Amino acid sequence: MKKIGITGGIGSGKTYICQLLRQRGIPVYHCDDEAKHLMTKSSHIRQQLIQLLGSDAYIGNELNKPLIAAYLFANEDHAAQVNTIVHPVVKQDFLRWAAQQDAPIVAQECALLFETGFQDTVDFTVEVYAPLPLRLQRATQRDHATTEQIQARMAQQMDEEKKLRLADFCILNDETTDLNQQIDQLLEKITGANDSI
Repeated sequence: MKKIGITGGIGSGKTYICQLLRQRGIPVYHCDDEAKHLMTKSSHIRQQLIQLLGSDAYIGNELNKPLIAAYLFANEDHAAQVNTIVHPVVKQDFLRWAAQQDAPIVAQECALLFETGFQDTVDFTVEVYAPLPLRLQRATQRDHATTEQIQARMAQQMDEEKKLRLADFCILNDETTDLNQQIDQLLEKITGANDSI
């Protein structure tokens, strides 16, 4: 089995690329969705968040989202503290999930693949890249946000050019270049690498 990590900036279209991969029978693990799930279901995360934030971190069995959000936005160091608790559990969950799949290729969608070190959990990394004006247009429409709000979120992520240099492959999602052709070529290269091992 080969594991590929799909990343890309806000509005790049990485979720859509993952939909196209699923159409080809490739299972996809969504790190953001699973992190939210694990913050509620994982006893380890629960214990650590309560230790960090106090018993109000949870209301019954549910995460106290307003409290967590307020803590995260109060100080940029706070996000690192929460990530130190959550990310190792998500990594282990992905590896457990991948081991249960019987497909020759599985994918992981992770917006912060390189920032969090999640590239260590996959064999190949793929950057979904789109021009900045197009990313801004997509994100403002999708999130019903202002350009300034989206730019502020983008500023918190790794520069896209740096991600391109780090990634093994790039899929150009500029609404002109054929996505299916790029994905087919990507899978051929990954399968070829698999055959050569």
